[in-house]
Amino acid sequence: MKKEAFIQKLNINERQQEQFEIYQQLLCSWNQKMNLTAITDEEEIWEKHFYDSVMPFVDLPAGTLCDVGSGAGFPGIPAAIVYPQLQVTLLEPNHKRCRFLEEVKTQCSVPVEIVCARAEDFVKERRESFDYVSARAVARMTLLMELCAPLLKVDGLMIALKGRNGNIELDQASQAMKILGMKLEQEKAVTIEDAEHLNFYFRKVRSTPKKYPRNYGQMKKKPLGE
Repeated sequence: MKKEAFIQKLNINERQQEQFEIYQQLLCSWNQKMNLTAITDEEEIWEKHFYDSVMPFVDLPAGTLCDVGSGAGFPGIPAAIVYPQLQVTLLEPNHKRCRFLEEVKTQCSVPVEIVCARAEDFVKERRESFDYVSARAVARMTLLMELCAPLLKVDGLMIALKGRNGNIELDQASQAMKILGMKLEQEKAVTIEDAEHLNFYFRKVRSTPKKYPRNYGQMKKKPLGE
């Protein structure tokens, strides 16, 4: 998906294109000072970061979205640029990356909220308050489910962006889904430069027990159901 094809397919307007171009320039500039991405080619950034980030949110109704472990802003910032009906919160614990996100927010005029915190701490003030929760390249599915589910409203959607091994992770997370009140609703495949990426949509069918999430050390040492 080359830059021009991306612009045409998603009907990107001139302002949105400008925002993406500024974002791409900032990503490359800041990447020389800190580790944000291994992808630095312009066309690859448009396909492997921008296109990959916006496709999971096509046709989503308006609502609040928390992007957990946002890193360099994927998928939260591209989603906020293309889908203004989404009120996006970027959740990132690394202070240096948060400074980068603040610069992107300012330079690109993207109306996102940036929170520098870990998900297991942030949930104490925003438990079950988001319509959507997303995550890309954060953790394997079992841990991801425990980090994301408590932030999600009942009947909300968790959107997990995964690579080709996503179904293996999904099988491992089956018990965690039951414990946390989650149910797989849909799975979509997206081809990114001849590689298949999988986007999983989980519906929250009941409230997550208050004891979750545990602290990250416990999650890693004893993943739910594994």
